[in-house]
Amino acid sequence: MKKMLLTGGAGFIGSEFARQAVERGYELTVLDNLTYAGDRKRLDAIGGRFDFVSGDIRNAGLLDALLKKGRFDYVAHFAAESHVDRSILDSSIFVETNVMGTTALLEAARKHGTEKFLHVSTDEVYGDLGEDGQFLETTALNPSSPYSASKAAADFLANSYRRTHGLPVIIVRPSNNYGPWQYPEKLIPVVIFKALHNEKIPVYARGLNVREWLFVEDCAKGMFSVLEGGTPGEVYNLGSGEERKNIDVVKTILEIMGKPEDLIEFVKDRAGHDFRYSLNCDKIKDKLGWKAETEFRSGIEKTVSWYLTNMGWVEEKIDYLRNYWTGVYQK
Repeated sequence: MKKMLLTGGAGFIGSEFARQAVERGYELTVLDNLTYAGDRKRLDAIGGRFDFVSGDIRNAGLLDALLKKGRFDYVAHFAAESHVDRSILDSSIFVETNVMGTTALLEAARKHGTEKFLHVSTDEVYGDLGEDGQFLETTALNPSSPYSASKAAADFLANSYRRTHGLPVIIVRPSNNYGPWQYPEKLIPVVIFKALHNEKIPVYARGLNVREWLFVEDCAKGMFSVLEGGTPGEVYNLGSGEERKNIDVVKTILEIMGKPEDLIEFVKDRAGHDFRYSLNCDKIKDKLGWKAETEFRSGIEKTVSWYLTNMGWVEEKIDYLRNYWTGVYQK
C-alpha cells in the first residue's frame, strides 16, 4: 500500500482526489490549513480512513517533521490560493502560499526522498488564446493575473527541483473544474445560488470569454492516471474539450433551474481578463489512456442537483460571501 501526503485535501479538487485515493487503497494523510476555502466537511464521506494534519505549507519545520515521520511514497500538491479575482485585490498571499509554500514542500520532499511528486498547476499559466488554437504542454508560459503568475512560478520551481536535485516531479495542468463542493466564489455555484434566490447574476462584460469545463470527478481520475502512470519530468494537460462562453454557461444553469434570463446583470469586466483557454490533451490520451467521461450538460445537471440538495452548506458562508461579492462585482 502506497503512502501519500496530500496538501490542500480539504479544498474543492483536493477533497475529490482524497475520496478517490482512499477508494484506491492509499494510506492517506491530508495536510490543510483550512483557510476560508477549506472545509473538513468535504471529507466526511471517507470518515476515519485517513489522517488529518492542520498546518500551513509555508511552515518548513512542520513539513520537514511530517515527511520525516510519514516516509511518504507520493506527495500530491494541491494546496494553493486559487481565485483570480482575489489575486487582483491582493496578490501577497498568492506569492506566499503558491510560491514560497511550494518551495518549502519541494525542499522537504527532496530531503526525505519522495518517490513521486505530483504538482497541480492550471491551464491559466499559458495565458490566453484568440478564437482559434490550443495550448500544448510545450507552449511557453505567459500568465496574465497575479494568481496565474504565482502558479507559473511554482511550475518553474518544481521543474528546477527535478533538474537540479533529481526530484521526480510530474506537473499536471487541468482546465476549469466544476462540480459538487466548489466554494461559491466561482462562476457556477454563484449562478446557482443567486438564481435560486431570484437575485441578479453578475456576468463580466458581455460574458463572451471562453473556458474549457472539466467535471471534478473526471479531473481527479486524470490526476491519478498521471501520478500512477506518468513519467517524472513530464507535463500533462488535463481537459475535456467542452468549451463554453461564460454567458452560455449561465443560460444553461438558468434553463435547468427554470429561471428567467432577465436575472443576468452584466458588470464591469475583470482586469486582465483572459479571453479563451483550450487544452490539447493528446498526450495524456495517447500515453496514459485517459479522457474525460462527463459531458458538460450532464455534469451541470449533477452540479445543480447537488447544490440544491446541499444549499445549507452555502448558506453557512453567506455573510462572508455577500461582503466579497459587493467588493468584486462592480456595475
